[in-house]
Amino acid sequence: MLEKLTQIFKVKELRNKIFFILALLVVFRLIANIPVPGVDQEQLKNFFSNNQLFGLLNLFSGGGLSSISIVMLGVGPYITASIIMQLLTMIIPRLEQIYKEEGEAGRQKFNQWTRWITVPLAAMQTFGMISLFRSQKIIGNLDTFNIFSIIVVAVAGTIFLMWLGELITEKKIGNGVSMIIFAGIVSRLPSSLSRISATYDSSQFFTYIILLVLVIAAIAGVVIVTEGQRNIPVSYAKRIRGNRMYGGTSTHLPLRVNQAGVIPIIFAMSIMLFPGMIAGFLANAANPTVASIARSMGNIFQNQWFYGILYFILVVAFTYFYTAVVFDPHKISESLQKQGGYIPGIRPGKTTSEYLYRIINRITLSGALFLGAIAVLPFIVQGAFNMKSISIGGTGLLIVVSVVIETIKQIEGQLVMRDYEGF
Repeated sequence: MLEKLTQIFKVKELRNKIFFILALLVVFRLIANIPVPGVDQEQLKNFFSNNQLFGLLNLFSGGGLSSISIVMLGVGPYITASIIMQLLTMIIPRLEQIYKEEGEAGRQKFNQWTRWITVPLAAMQTFGMISLFRSQKIIGNLDTFNIFSIIVVAVAGTIFLMWLGELITEKKIGNGVSMIIFAGIVSRLPSSLSRISATYDSSQFFTYIILLVLVIAAIAGVVIVTEGQRNIPVSYAKRIRGNRMYGGTSTHLPLRVNQAGVIPIIFAMSIMLFPGMIAGFLANAANPTVASIARSMGNIFQNQWFYGILYFILVVAFTYFYTAVVFDPHKISESLQKQGGYIPGIRPGKTTSEYLYRIINRITLSGALFLGAIAVLPFIVQGAFNMKSISIGGTGLLIVVSVVIETIKQIEGQLVMRDYEGF
């Protein structure tokens, strides 16, 4: 490890890239701590401590939402816009053609449309957040001009972070959006550790040891599932053209255990956000019947058992859904057949497609159950140990480990490239 770090910092270009990315992340953390005016910090702290769902939303904002900063939405609207464009690609064939067949120009056009969709999404989300925080007495009464000003600033903050993310991605050391979320999660570690030390109880020493073992086991599980894949053997038929023979090689088709990444958790979070948000809006309605129904709905979603079970089910369901979106056995079967490839013992065409569909369904089950378990890990820990001061964010853990693995791979790739240049 020390040798690898020394090697990284010996390469001037790579060292400059790392320092540049760190500087951008410092800029992000500075602006994430500039709050909008009129915020009751005590009310805000109580709101986030009693609302797990908004705690998760704060995770994807990079920590900006918990302080209602000028970048309160983080890169959340951009992620949502990217998901919408991916789904539209599956629905509208012309979009898929632009993205896949027009090369770099098509991808740039696709990215530009994603940026345009981000702007109205950010504006709507900011207005919704302001309305919710006003109903919770977190933000005082604002006139139309102040509301408009906050919306403009928040949208500009999201666009600024989107630009920072693209600058980071251009350096080819990790994904920019993921790095921003990663920085937001890691920045909360010092305050979490200080809170744990302040509430330390020596009589619960063995409980802390169990929690530490659980965290290590969860990290190991995330690494195994993130890197886990099943290799399907693929052989290519021999073809003779003139005096030369082509093909006859054997390779494999890698099927990842977790094809969907953290996207199912984002989907599930988005679905579960709306009932609680609507209930918060209508809890103080003038109509007593509407207000009563809204309060009942809010109480149901505050129930940890109901929330945890529904959250787990939605994550598992969306894992299957998103895997079906990104992995098409029929297209892979057709591509193999056109290239003269086949899976040994399996007929090309429809039989290969059915075989791949059966395999992906089986390995997705373990990936879906793991994602669901990671998503509800905080509830399991708090329920089992009755320790409200300790919250192990399973989703945060998944993001942190995934980003670290991806970044290490890209850095190693650049080191290998420089080794080849030496030859």
